[in-house]
Amino acid sequence: MSQNLASRPPESPGTSFTGREWGTLLVLCGAIFLEGIDVAMLNIALPSIRADLGLSTGSLQWVMSAYVLGYGGFMLLGGRAADLFGRRQMFVLWLSVFLLFSGLGGLATEGWMLIAARFVTGVAAAFMTPAGLSVITTGFAEGPRRNKALLFYSGTAAGGFSVGLVVGGLLTSVGWRWVFFAPVVLSAVILLAALAVVPESPRPERPERRVDVAGGVAITTAIVLLVLGVERATHAGFAWTALTVGAGLVLLAVFVAVERRAAAPLIRLGLLRCGPLVRANLSGLLFAAGFFGFQFLVVLYLRELRDWSTLQTSFAMLVLGVDAVLSPVLTPRLVGRFGNQRVIFGGLLLAASAYALFLPLGADWTYAMMLPSLIAVGVAFSLAYGPLTIVATEGVAEDEQGVAGALLYTSFQFGAALGLSTVTAVNVAATASGSPPDLLDGYRAALWVPVAAVLLAALISAFGLRTTKGNVPVAAVA
Repeated sequence: MSQNLASRPPESPGTSFTGREWGTLLVLCGAIFLEGIDVAMLNIALPSIRADLGLSTGSLQWVMSAYVLGYGGFMLLGGRAADLFGRRQMFVLWLSVFLLFSGLGGLATEGWMLIAARFVTGVAAAFMTPAGLSVITTGFAEGPRRNKALLFYSGTAAGGFSVGLVVGGLLTSVGWRWVFFAPVVLSAVILLAALAVVPESPRPERPERRVDVAGGVAITTAIVLLVLGVERATHAGFAWTALTVGAGLVLLAVFVAVERRAAAPLIRLGLLRCGPLVRANLSGLLFAAGFFGFQFLVVLYLRELRDWSTLQTSFAMLVLGVDAVLSPVLTPRLVGRFGNQRVIFGGLLLAASAYALFLPLGADWTYAMMLPSLIAVGVAFSLAYGPLTIVATEGVAEDEQGVAGALLYTSFQFGAALGLSTVTAVNVAATASGSPPDLLDGYRAALWVPVAAVLLAALISAFGLRTTKGNVPVAAVA
């Protein structure tokens, strides 16, 4: 059994990259940055879109939901496609689709056009993102070199979302369509660079390269239904939500049955019996639930109760982007000294402390009073996100790296939908009316959701602290 490098400090030699490797890494970082700013900018632009296209609240919600369903639902299929048909090929193809449909979204004149464009854009991201991640995990040797690349990559991903909040506000002030046209320009630059520097990915020459159609249909439909049920829980009745989530769970059971019998399964079930991978995915799901739920509540507080403008709110949240600086600078040193598991655990505890500091939220808090929590959240993200990515993909065979990355991103996406839905439900239930005192009560009650989510994530992560000598490689788990 080989030693799991995630449980011990990485070695120092051999961590420098060649020019070609830096070029590849920067292209892939550009793509994940693009995905982050795309989502963040749209969040800021939604009110302007509703006013211009005359959308109802329900239709406006679908502008976001369509992307979430495409992204979360097709992620596992996208990850497997990267393993089967070539990582570079899938990355370039779906980046082109992302570029095209982002532009079509900016040209939409009806709500249904925008919703359809966002769904396809989400599907494109679902194929593009795990392909890009697997280029890193297969192109950089496992250990210190891969860790360095992944931490740099994760910092860029986090920075994209933070920067997107501000850029979205600036572009929306010019015209909301620029929120869709700007990613087209960035996508085109990244696409040209990818064609020049990202190395070819050989397709696996083996009979198992055929696609598990039954498994793909079952898991994609299951995840779409689960994400839809959770994401729409606050906008639909209990019976509809229960039926949707129940159908998703039934299809998950069908998927497991199909995979047990498949000659070339979409996901080898042995992957799901690996302790570090499962812990990383569960912790990532809960961490995303807390992070996005907290961020949503802070934005509501600033916009609804404090009446801050879109641009003021965007600049206030920019401090969360400290993770983009710390992920490639501070986190590698901490991982080198303490190991991934301890850094993850520390990041989760810091996140819980940051959310708890916000619990006594007042109606007249100054920005200086909010700042310690916001900075701590950014630092916590830098400590947890990158190491979770490392642990979730370490020890996985090269021909399963796409699936491993897709599992983690599916967990993040589902966690974000779960966190947003839960904090919204608690906030609505605790708000008796629209008066400022009741709004404040709703925010305070809902803030317990992020606290509970990351504390549970820390508890799950703590089981990994007991492993000091390493774990069985994922490839060895039948």
